[in-house]
Amino acid sequence: MDLLTYENEYFARGYAAVAGVDEVGRGPLAGPVVCAAVVLPREEALRVAGVDDSKKLSKKKREALAERIREVARAYNIVEIDAETIDEINILQATRLGMKRAVEGLKIADFVLTDGNMTLDIALPQRSIVKGDALVYSIGAASILAKVYRDALMCRFDGEFPEYGFCRNVGYGTAEHIAAIREYGICKIHRKTFVKKFWDGRERT
Repeated sequence: MDLLTYENEYFARGYAAVAGVDEVGRGPLAGPVVCAAVVLPREEALRVAGVDDSKKLSKKKREALAERIREVARAYNIVEIDAETIDEINILQATRLGMKRAVEGLKIADFVLTDGNMTLDIALPQRSIVKGDALVYSIGAASILAKVYRDALMCRFDGEFPEYGFCRNVGYGTAEHIAAIREYGICKIHRKTFVKKFWDGRERT
């Protein structure tokens, strides 16, 4: 992507700390939705080459980029919204809440760019950009931070609940995952509202 094209538009208007925000994990049957917000430096020497929509990158590339983004970022924040909250308020509202908390934890942001068509309940001025994770430098960086964080988290859950293959499917509804739900029931990180079609009501303690 053309680095800082969108950010530069707002730097030219007088904003000094433009944040990008994105989420990962809206569709899975298990695990949290993870939202990340990041303010990256303007200096050319500190720009992170290769930033793109996290879904387009290999695992190895994402992890290397995430490490570099964390090193150079002026500020970043990553927030989890758990399965219980997703069931209570629905995935759209959970995502909005996570993005809001991610932004509010930045301290220095003065303008916010969000992925998709998401308006946040924040005091800062904001703009949402469809396909922002592929078009906007800071949103792409946020998507990478969120994806790497969530994948690692799901692998840790795999150690606690190995039956579901979370390290392989990261909570998505693969055939293996659905078969495990039918055999074992659900565990504490499953989204009950997402598994109704094939869950028989059994819960693991």
